[in-house]
Amino acid sequence: MSINTLEAKTRTEIGRKANVLRAQGAVPAVVYGVGTQPQMLTLDRIQFVKIYKAAGESSIVELKVDGENALHVLIQDYQVDPIRNEVTHVDFRSIDMNKAIETEVTLEIVGEAPAVKALGGTLTLSRESIAISCLPAHLLRSLAVDVSSLATFDDVLRVSDLVIPEGVTVLDDPELSIASVIPPRTDAEMDALDASTEVDVAAVESADVKKDEGEEEKEEDKK
Repeated sequence: MSINTLEAKTRTEIGRKANVLRAQGAVPAVVYGVGTQPQMLTLDRIQFVKIYKAAGESSIVELKVDGENALHVLIQDYQVDPIRNEVTHVDFRSIDMNKAIETEVTLEIVGEAPAVKALGGTLTLSRESIAISCLPAHLLRSLAVDVSSLATFDDVLRVSDLVIPEGVTVLDDPELSIASVIPPRTDAEMDALDASTEVDVAAVESADVKKDEGEEEKEEDKK
C-alpha cells in the first residue's frame, strides 16, 4: 500500500489572521482524532490539491508536521471559496493503524451493460458509495462495479454482487440495489411527455398574460 506524504507546519494564526495565510497560498488546517489533541496547521494549497486528487477521502495520508512528527490521517473534510474556487480550510482525522475504521468508499462503474448497448436502455445508479470497515492498511481508493452482467431490464446489481477485497467488511445491507438498466421510453410515453410539456408552457404563458393585464389595470386606476 502506497501512502501519500503531505508537509504541514504548526499554525498560531486564527480567525481573520488566517486570511493572511490564504493570501500567501497556504491553507489553514486542523487535525483531530485518535491519539492526538486538536492541532492547528498550515499547508501549501497546491500540494494539498495534488495529494487530494491522488488520495481522496478514503486513502491514508502521512502528514509530516514541521518536518518531524508524522501522523497517519484521512482527509475528513475541506471547504472551498465558491468565488475563487480555492480550498480555504482542511480537516484531518488521525487514525490508529492497528484499529479498524469505518468509512465510505466510492463505487466506480466498469464494463458495459448489454441492456444498454443492445436494448437501448439507460444505466441508473442507486448509490455512489458503500460503507466499509477495515484496518487502515486495507483502505480502498474506490471499488469497481462491473455492470457487464446487466443483460436485461430485470437484472439488478446488489451490494452482495460486489467483489470485496480480503480484509474489508461491507456494512451496508447485502440486498441494497446499486445499479440497473431502465428501458427506453415508448412512443406513447414520449407523446404524453410532449403533451404535458406543452400544457405546462401554455399555463405559464397564460399566467404571465394575466399578470401583465393586472399590472396594466393598476396603472390605469392610478391615473
